[in-house]
Amino acid sequence: MSRLKLPLPANPSVFACLSPISLGDLQQMDMPLSRLDCLFLAKVADQAERYHDVVAQLKDIINDNNARLTIDERNLLSIAYKNLTANLRESWRTIDALQKREALSSTRHQVKLMRVQKDRIEKDLDKVCRDVVDLLERYLIPAASNGEEKVFYSKMRGDYYRYLAELTRLNSREDLGKASLEAYKSAYQHALATLPATHPTRLGLALNFAVYFHDIMRSPERACHLAKHAFDEAIAAAASDASVAMANIEDVLTILQLMRDDLILWRGEISKE
Repeated sequence: MSRLKLPLPANPSVFACLSPISLGDLQQMDMPLSRLDCLFLAKVADQAERYHDVVAQLKDIINDNNARLTIDERNLLSIAYKNLTANLRESWRTIDALQKREALSSTRHQVKLMRVQKDRIEKDLDKVCRDVVDLLERYLIPAASNGEEKVFYSKMRGDYYRYLAELTRLNSREDLGKASLEAYKSAYQHALATLPATHPTRLGLALNFAVYFHDIMRSPERACHLAKHAFDEAIAAAASDASVAMANIEDVLTILQLMRDDLILWRGEISKE
């Protein structure tokens, strides 16, 4: 989904110098914030890659508007949390690979130091994931309308429980995996009942649900079954109705390509086994 762009000055790097702007800061300057003000600040923060600031502005909107977000606001929230967690997950994978690669050549003390850094990243990621899950469970999902909005938020809930389950080494991994499965199942059942097979939100959910079966359940067979079913349904629906095929065509094709790539990869794993 494309991100909204604001006109940039000749030197866009000036945004990187922006200090965090809180609601309290503006209130002290006698500047009452409307919903449009908060959204504008969130967009500016997004372009400056200040994703914590994006979340803060959108939380103000959620608090002041009975937890109902517009599509614009909802997409900004999703992008902000996605970027916050993507950086942390990539950092975790880097150190995890380093640990495995250097395990034999490192001293016990060095191994311990790498573990310390990995623990710090896990704590940061745990904090962000639990923050968005709390926001979804307490406010956004209960207030969501049936259809695409509820599917979107329930998919997010499944995603962030999955991220938590990926990294934890404790007994809670099983509970987090079950929470992710419950969220994905609820979202998928609702998507099947309310959204067409070619809807990008339904397809994106199917893709991520399949990734859950592959990464958390360690079942490439179930991942392939789910992804292929969603892929075939979307192709059949697009072939039978040209008007459906043209709606959100770029998003649909992108997700179908990702799904196809994963199917090829997972089938290769099954063949090796």
